[in-house]
Amino acid sequence: MRRAFGLLACFSLALAAPGWLAAQARAPQRQSFDLQVPNPPTPARVAGSTQLAYELYLDNFAAEPLTLRRIAVLDAGSGAELGALQGEALRTAVGRPDRPAATADRLVVPPGVRVVAYLAPIVAAAPHALRQRVDYVAADGSPHTVEGGTVEPRRPSGAMLGPPLRGGPWAAVYGPDWERGHRRVLYAVGGAVHVPGRFAIDWIKLDDQGHYAHGDPSRPADWYGYGAEVLAVADATVAAAVDDMAEPATVAAGRKVPPEQASGNYVALDLGDGRYAFYEHLQPGSLRVKSGQRVRCGQVIARLGYTGESTGPHLHFHVADAAAPLDAEGLPYGLERFRLLGGYASIEAFGKEPWTPAPGGKATTRQGELPAPLAVVDFSDGGR
Repeated sequence: MRRAFGLLACFSLALAAPGWLAAQARAPQRQSFDLQVPNPPTPARVAGSTQLAYELYLDNFAAEPLTLRRIAVLDAGSGAELGALQGEALRTAVGRPDRPAATADRLVVPPGVRVVAYLAPIVAAAPHALRQRVDYVAADGSPHTVEGGTVEPRRPSGAMLGPPLRGGPWAAVYGPDWERGHRRVLYAVGGAVHVPGRFAIDWIKLDDQGHYAHGDPSRPADWYGYGAEVLAVADATVAAAVDDMAEPATVAAGRKVPPEQASGNYVALDLGDGRYAFYEHLQPGSLRVKSGQRVRCGQVIARLGYTGESTGPHLHFHVADAAAPLDAEGLPYGLERFRLLGGYASIEAFGKEPWTPAPGGKATTRQGELPAPLAVVDFSDGGR
């Protein structure tokens, strides 16, 4: 009898299954965004906080424009929200490779267009995996949500780097939300898109009043940092040493060169563990190393100059996963030690007035991290 009832129950479920499956198959479906995270984030320590900087690609596969309203980063395991962007913060975080008109709303995504959301949630500890939740509005005004783009963060390298320069004050010039800053310049030169300068810093030397040049600022040699000795940040092997570009006689605003010349004269050090340190815009004839040579941390490898695509003499420094200036992914790193003197609240004030001193007017020693955007630091203690 029990067996008969069991067979009857199975038979009933079998009869019901097609109807149930049909109902599921007919559930409302909507074409919307394809969510992809092409490069897994690596935890980075920046100004005392741990962040996960990465890019979320949103491709509109609908036949209508879709308007972004909110992007949330979730812990894929618990579903907890780690951070969210909406309103003006979302608009600032979004890049458009299609370069819409200045008057266009970049959150309104036409069919077939890609949007890049530059995300950097601050976390206490990196979760096992991240998931993205996107709220958007269809052309008829109806609200919708889509989730995807699950990604597992990479483990960070524990190796810290020495200072790339001596003394100071040096301004750490970068801004993750700058439209054409390192963080937002994508290169697709080898069949894949990369962000080599994801954690790049342009180091510019200042005087005590915050000026970056004396005499005539249109002359590269009148910049305070020009000719400064550039140092190896670790015991390493020279992966590349390129010294084939002359310097312009004057500093030209917005100077443009072909992509292959953007780095100017440069050195790349193989740090091991799949990491390469890049030093760019070096002074012609100043390179003291050659490819294949071993160097020690603190060794002078070149001098700061004004070659390549540059707005003025500075040292561009970043770490990437390949010995190619543009065809590589930028990786986070930490500086062993530096003294934080203060900083600027905005790039508009930079070079025009003194920086805001650290709280209490007293410099603090920072270890194992990157400085905040527009921080002013000193490497006088050698950074070790």
